[in-house]
Amino acid sequence: MIPIRAWAIAAMAALPLPAFAAVEIQEVTSPGGIEAWLVEEHSIPFIALELQFEGGAALDRPGKRGAVNLMTGLLEEGAADRDARAFAEATEDLAARFGFDAGQDSVSISAEFLTETTPEAIALLRDALVSPRFDDAAVERVRDQVLAVLAQDATDPDAIASSTFQALSFPDHPYGSVIDGTVETVSALTADDLRDAHADALTRDRVRVGVTGDITAAELGPLLDKLLGDLPATGGDVVPEADKLLEGGITVVDFPSPQSVVFFGHEGIAFDDPDYFPAYILNHILGGAGFESRLMAEVREKRGLTYGIGTFLAPRDHAAQWMGQFSSSNDKTAEAVRLVREEWARLASDGVSAAELEQAKTYLTGAYPLRFDGNSRIAGILVGMQSLSLGVDYIPGRNDRIMAVTAEDVARVAARLLRPDDLHFVVVGQPDDLSTEGF
Repeated sequence: MIPIRAWAIAAMAALPLPAFAAVEIQEVTSPGGIEAWLVEEHSIPFIALELQFEGGAALDRPGKRGAVNLMTGLLEEGAADRDARAFAEATEDLAARFGFDAGQDSVSISAEFLTETTPEAIALLRDALVSPRFDDAAVERVRDQVLAVLAQDATDPDAIASSTFQALSFPDHPYGSVIDGTVETVSALTADDLRDAHADALTRDRVRVGVTGDITAAELGPLLDKLLGDLPATGGDVVPEADKLLEGGITVVDFPSPQSVVFFGHEGIAFDDPDYFPAYILNHILGGAGFESRLMAEVREKRGLTYGIGTFLAPRDHAAQWMGQFSSSNDKTAEAVRLVREEWARLASDGVSAAELEQAKTYLTGAYPLRFDGNSRIAGILVGMQSLSLGVDYIPGRNDRIMAVTAEDVARVAARLLRPDDLHFVVVGQPDDLSTEGF
């Protein structure tokens, strides 16, 4: 039987919150100087907390690739005076939910708990953040899980295509390797390496905090000091900017399969670029709108060359890319690649129609409120806004920025950013008649 508290927290997490336009963000500073954003919601006795430590797996020390990822996976595998089993039991007794995740640019920690268990939940999470044990048995168990993922990815064409594209794009930067590390680096990591990764990545100067739920600003301040006050003030080195991306072309990775997986892209646009919103709309029209996108119409609907194709903007902290992906049978891959380049060039030269622009605006503004569908989602949005240096007034004005984009803006940005000759395609499979010469 599901414990009453566990049932309650699951139900409360699913309850709708007020419309996004009514979201009122408070900026909170703890007595110890830790800053957070808070949205109070007292209709249900439930709190969601999101932490984001900027830097992430890109902070891995030389020769220690995978250390931040492995360290993050061990935060709930024993802390302070509790081993892994005792920590799991304590979490279950509180009906709390904790999540720990490492990415290239950040380590994210999420927590959900009932108001009545706030002191105990914060104390337990504090132990995980400040005093992880890195017990030998836990390290070996989680290491084996990471090695299993690496073994699986080595035979997964999607993973091979993605990792190959990034390795070619960023050969001398952490972005050029997967956060899991390699079999060699992960196998060699020691408990001391994990402690170093912990000291580098989880520091007060790197943290962003978003909180939503049944708590006031006055209550949140002291709680932040209890949770984060004992972390190191500063940590690892600053991650450098990535060098220039790879040039246009085709890289084929031989893989025995009846179809080929294709990753493609070139340099993108940073979020703080004044042209980001026109580019965002442009990407939606090009390949981000599902069946309504141009690439889906040209490559799937008209010619049946793939089940699906999509593009996305990737404005990372230290480099930006404009990416896309599709799969196609080996005998049709070359034609699909050609069509992608042609559509890229057509948009760059001709822009978009008034109807396409209006449809994109309608969808993007209408879908935005759906992101604010629960405490945890809002807490995550608060953290994301901070990491992008957005103001607390961004939410009510965001759709206005979408609506202000004109067809002339989109045409100008398309001409600036869409460079078909710079597109690089990584093809994993055995494609027919796909020449890499003269591309």
